[in-house]
Amino acid sequence: MLLDELVIDENGVAFMPSLGISFQLNEIAKEIIELLKEGKTKEEIVKILADKYGQDWKKVYIDIEDFFIKLKVYGLIK
Repeated sequence: MLLDELVIDENGVAFMPSLGISFQLNEIAKEIIELLKEGKTKEEIVKILADKYGQDWKKVYIDIEDFFIKLKVYGLIK
């Protein structure tokens, strides 16, 4: 998974060394990627973020599903 080689700095700038590309992540995107790197599932991430930010899990699920689609489009996850 390309996500494993993604390097994220303290400002949320992500760099993919093998592709030579970089992009800006917001705080939540950065947190999702860190949780994925820890081996968390999508469902675990939804629960963690819904609890942390006091949001309805359905809303969080929709937002995370959208983010996962973007990660797949860019080839960062399968």
